[in-house]
Amino acid sequence: MATGELTLGETSSYSWNDYYEMAKPKVVLLIAFTALVGMLLSTQGMAPWQPLLFGLIGISLAAACGAVVNHIIDQRIDALMDRTNLRPFPSGHMDTSHAIGFALLLGVVSMLTLYLLVNPLTALLTFSALIGYAVIYTLYLKRSTPQNIVWGGLAGAAPPLLGWVAITGEVTTEAFLLLLIIFVWTPPHFWPLAIHRREEYARANVPMLPVTHGNDFTKQQVLIYAVMLLAVSLLPFIIHMSGYLYLSGALLLGGGFIYHAVRLLCSEGKQHAMKTFGYSIFYLSLLFTLLLADHYLVMLLPGMAG
Repeated sequence: MATGELTLGETSSYSWNDYYEMAKPKVVLLIAFTALVGMLLSTQGMAPWQPLLFGLIGISLAAACGAVVNHIIDQRIDALMDRTNLRPFPSGHMDTSHAIGFALLLGVVSMLTLYLLVNPLTALLTFSALIGYAVIYTLYLKRSTPQNIVWGGLAGAAPPLLGWVAITGEVTTEAFLLLLIIFVWTPPHFWPLAIHRREEYARANVPMLPVTHGNDFTKQQVLIYAVMLLAVSLLPFIIHMSGYLYLSGALLLGGGFIYHAVRLLCSEGKQHAMKTFGYSIFYLSLLFTLLLADHYLVMLLPGMAG
């Protein structure tokens, strides 16, 4: 069934795997990792255990809540796309009422955890990011503009800032830079996937950039954003937030992203699109790992600072 709704005579028994899949655990893991990096970068010593632990729990649960809402809203689209038509709703393994209940449970526990055990500002910002992704992006931007992933990416870029605020209770320039890196990274990360899945998005009537402007224009935008990303990734070094280890890694990783973007631009059709997409995930994971490694190296060896 395309919508996953139950018909008369069917049972409402669902496996834990269906709920687990709706929470998009791989995406939540990356979100939790970038939030953790923000937490650890926010302090020169050991981060206090309570806001670190409960901040990670609350932010992760909020991300899972947003993922479930995304499943609920995108039932029709998911049923029309090859990469999503086996999700719980299109495959008939879930119905809307149970999914809504699960999303509410995740959201309420997340907000209570952050408000009571971390700080109110983290709860407020996390709730804003949740609404930005689950409602503004999924319900409106995704369906109305080819720049959907650009503006919708703002909510997805929030986790390291949320992690920073969970420990410090304030938004700083450093926290904003972490958000800015992911914000600029999101379009050249997602657009190669959109190129690869262009026909599916067109069939689902989703105005992704390759659908509305073609692959060639989208490839040009990927290259432009890859160059912008290299520039933005150097800002932590420029403001003395990080040292030479990070600078070297950011230059190498950024150069690699530009290389893949050029290869994508020069390729035919959707060739090299998934390699570029795969590299973008490697890029972000390693860049944030380098930020963390550099942070502790500079603490041990102050001469490594910029």
